[in-house]
Amino acid sequence: MDGLFDPPTTMPAAGSGGLTSDPAPNAPLAVRMRPSSLDEIVGQEHLLGAGSPLRRLINGSGAASVLLYGPPGTGKTTMAALISRATGGRFEALSALSAGVKEVRAVIDVARRRLIEGQQTVLFIDEVHRFSKTQQDALLDAVENRIVLLVAATTENPSFSVVAPLLSRSLVLQLRSLTDDDIREVLGRAIVDERGLAGRVEVTDAALDHLVAVAGGDARRALTALEASADAAEKDDLDVADVEAAIDRAAVRYDRDGDQHYDVTSAFIKSIRGSDVDAALHYLARMIAAGEDPRFIARRLMIHASEDIGMADPMALQTAVAAAQVVALVGMPEARLALAQATIHLATAPKSAGVVSAIGAALADVADGKSGAVPAHLRDSHYAGATGLGSGIGYRCPHDDPDGVLAQQYPPDDLVGVDYYQPTDHGNEREIGARLGKLRSIIRGAVSRSRRR
Repeated sequence: MDGLFDPPTTMPAAGSGGLTSDPAPNAPLAVRMRPSSLDEIVGQEHLLGAGSPLRRLINGSGAASVLLYGPPGTGKTTMAALISRATGGRFEALSALSAGVKEVRAVIDVARRRLIEGQQTVLFIDEVHRFSKTQQDALLDAVENRIVLLVAATTENPSFSVVAPLLSRSLVLQLRSLTDDDIREVLGRAIVDERGLAGRVEVTDAALDHLVAVAGGDARRALTALEASADAAEKDDLDVADVEAAIDRAAVRYDRDGDQHYDVTSAFIKSIRGSDVDAALHYLARMIAAGEDPRFIARRLMIHASEDIGMADPMALQTAVAAAQVVALVGMPEARLALAQATIHLATAPKSAGVVSAIGAALADVADGKSGAVPAHLRDSHYAGATGLGSGIGYRCPHDDPDGVLAQQYPPDDLVGVDYYQPTDHGNEREIGARLGKLRSIIRGAVSRSRRR
């Protein structure tokens, strides 16, 4: 549904239709219910506080260009329209999917002529991250000299997708995914508002919950699903079955704040730990289908990569971190592929709790007061008087040894010979274990009084 109600490549002037005028009665529900004032905007309280730059713009008392960054369906296009109405200027829109440098320069030329006549042009660019560097550079002079008031929207982090000169000339405002309560408020308003369904249908609590779940924080998706359900129903009340039939999606029993959240998450992690890749993918799919925050899923994968795999496959953590970066930089729905890839990698990787056990044992010794003095030869010797205190004297650099490792005491006296890390025979740890034994033997030499845990 994403993009279904995005503005066309060019928009009519203010007052002649489009985002800045009243929608037609037969327009899609998501268009009819687009907020027409600040009071109707749901969520984004962190950007709309008293005196905030965005509030001043929408109230018509600001004149800064803006980059609106956030997930789909959070109000970026709506805010662009409100800013245009507030300034009283002409509204032009370009889509980065179809506009080139020629179209950008044409809009700027028209805006320059309007400015001579005292009329400001608000230029809305959707998906600005898809503009090339050349296209973005074409905007710089017009933005800096306020020939146009730029309002650009992007679902990707502008720090990575927008050229630095354009960033420095604009306010960067990050919109957040709408909460379940926000989506519920949007749906509730659409059900009773004259612009919406005008109370002609009633929606059961279960059906409303399902609409909230499938929305995934996207108000446009929620309203589209509601409209499809209302149009398809042959009765005045909508239940879960009506919603399922209209949007061809089975209900997923999942409460992000209740038992199902914890149960499905637990089953997801335990399936990965148990190397059942198919079960792990099933639970991942349930979380995605229910609109779980992908950042939460990515965090769990990163934790699991060290907690249950660790050095048995060191690449597992890198895969999990990469998936988290895809979530942050690309977003859903594309990021589901990276989450699935990380899930498959972790589920099929050899398992080891060696990292958990090692740091746990080390922390336990520290908690028990086993924090003896650092051996003198390891202490910092880069200050006046250090030599006189014996600091650094006798230290031997491993790089000076042909083998790169030599006999030398590193831990405090009461921890000499303590083995915290116990590699398993799984995966990469099999090789680590064989090498670790040799390293410990060389390093400890005659001073080792091994006390294995």
